[in-house]
Amino acid sequence: MPHDTTPHPADTLNLASYDAVAPQWNTTRHAFYGREQAYLDLLLDGIAPAVSGTGHEHAAHPLVLDAGCGTGRPMAEYVLHRGCHVLGIDQSPAMIELARQHFPQARWQVTALEAYPFDEACHAVILWDCLFHIPRARHADILAGAVRALYPGGRLMLTVGGSAHPAFIDTMFGREFFYDSHPPERVADILRGLSCDILLDEFMNLPTDGRDKGRCAFVARKKG
Repeated sequence: MPHDTTPHPADTLNLASYDAVAPQWNTTRHAFYGREQAYLDLLLDGIAPAVSGTGHEHAAHPLVLDAGCGTGRPMAEYVLHRGCHVLGIDQSPAMIELARQHFPQARWQVTALEAYPFDEACHAVILWDCLFHIPRARHADILAGAVRALYPGGRLMLTVGGSAHPAFIDTMFGREFFYDSHPPERVADILRGLSCDILLDEFMNLPTDGRDKGRCAFVARKKG
């Protein structure tokens, strides 16, 4: 079932802002930051390419859902390079159009993350730098949908904010964006409650006394 889509000011704010900054984002966000490639390698371990005996034999090319995919770079780009199929969803039509231009071999869909039903089984899910643009009250339902879509043993990779800071507005490329997140320890509890083993839980950047509220990366595996 779709998640709670009760209107929130963040919905229209972030959509309009990402559509507006898509050209700048496309030229700026095309390479990995920090240990992102290592996180992806852990996410794809055992499924890319599919190998007999790994528990992922049900697909010659494993399917990875990139939820909040933006332009497809660098995350979906790397997943495709590793031999997987990609389904990318994003609420921004401008971002999805760029993704289609970059990687026509993948499937791209304009859909808000909160509205996506997670009704197609997949081997891995990426929720990278997208959850913290959504009110935290919706996060548990989104995570439950992502885990539900995974095959047993499938993996989930995500980022969340690095503190319990209240929701706030900040700017990027001259546009306003909404931010909100559970603290990492709460997200870890949610994932464990969804029968996931946490394989990685580390700060990408620590919160400061200034604008940076921190960012934490997770890779988790669905039991089974």
